[in-house]
Amino acid sequence: MAGFEAAMDLPARYHAWIEWIGDGTGLPDAILHIHAGLAVLLLTRLVSGRSLGTFIPFTAVVLAEAANEGMDYLLYGMRWADTLSDLANTLFWPFVISLGVRVRPMARRDRR
Repeated sequence: MAGFEAAMDLPARYHAWIEWIGDGTGLPDAILHIHAGLAVLLLTRLVSGRSLGTFIPFTAVVLAEAANEGMDYLLYGMRWADTLSDLANTLFWPFVISLGVRVRPMARRDRR
C-alpha cells in the first residue's frame, strides 16, 4: 500500500519541484515552458548525436511535454486553456528549429 501512496503523491511532488524552479528563477510559467522545450531539444541532440533535422530530438520534446501535461492532469484534472498554452510554448521553437534544419541543411562549406 505504501508504494501506491507514493505513486499517487508523485504528481504533487513533481508540481512542488516545478514551483520551486519557478520561484527560484522568478520566471513565469510560459517562459519556463519555452526554456524547457529548448533545453530538452538540445540535450537530446547532444546525448543522442542525432541531427535536429531527424526530428528525434523534437520527438523527445513532445514526449517530455506529454509527461509534464500528464502530471498536471493527475494533479488538477483537464484544464484545456492551460494545456494548449503549455503545448504551444514548449513545442513552437523546437519545431521551428527542427523544421529549419530539415528544410535547409548545413552548407557544404560549414560541414568541416
